[in-house]
Amino acid sequence: KEMERLSAKESLLLAFKDAGGFEALITGKTTDMQRIDVNERITGLERLNPTPRPTTSPFLEGCWNFEWFGSGNPGLFAAKFVFERFPSTLANLSKMDLVIKDGNANITATMKLLNLIESKFILNTKLSVEGPLRMKEEYVEGVLESPKVDEETIPEQLRSAYGQAVGTVQQLPVFIRDAMASGLKVPLSGTFQRLFMISYLDEEILIIRDTSGVPEVFTRLDAPPSPLAEPIAEYVS
Repeated sequence: KEMERLSAKESLLLAFKDAGGFEALITGKTTDMQRIDVNERITGLERLNPTPRPTTSPFLEGCWNFEWFGSGNPGLFAAKFVFERFPSTLANLSKMDLVIKDGNANITATMKLLNLIESKFILNTKLSVEGPLRMKEEYVEGVLESPKVDEETIPEQLRSAYGQAVGTVQQLPVFIRDAMASGLKVPLSGTFQRLFMISYLDEEILIIRDTSGVPEVFTRLDAPPSPLAEPIAEYVS
């Protein structure tokens, strides 16, 4: 059974690659055939879930990469926030990741403007354990970080203008500079919440499904915790 599970994981990861990966998913280029193929492999892996109580498993916490998500996912909210404000010819969403720690989740969407300027939109949410499989997620705050420029990539003909812009910013009052440095914060408490269940969890892959049944898949970016680590605080029946 363990060999079957490892084979199902490899099959799912290959299906993501064949479907065009993250970029194809967020730009709507994934075909119906690719979607049904990925969903079929997700279902095959879920039935081999090795973690009976995933909401309190130490494997849940850590840094995860978005591989596949549906219409109700907070990650899609972050992606739409980016695409609705910047034309695709000027900006692209390079990656999205999720950090789960101490009952909170931070979803970070990283955007590149003209391949020179990097900006991040961070969505903070609160997670509540409601059962061995079920959790509740509530939006807390959205933060649009101030853009960061990679000075080494600036074309020579633009360096003078960039220097003048930096000088202008430095002349602004301190409270304005501080506000720009901390980013634009948008309070979201009470605006949105959702229930989801964890249908698969191991040291490398996390799969959840919301109330509509749409699967969302994440792959781990950091080193997994020890299986002997303390479990997350237990839920109250």
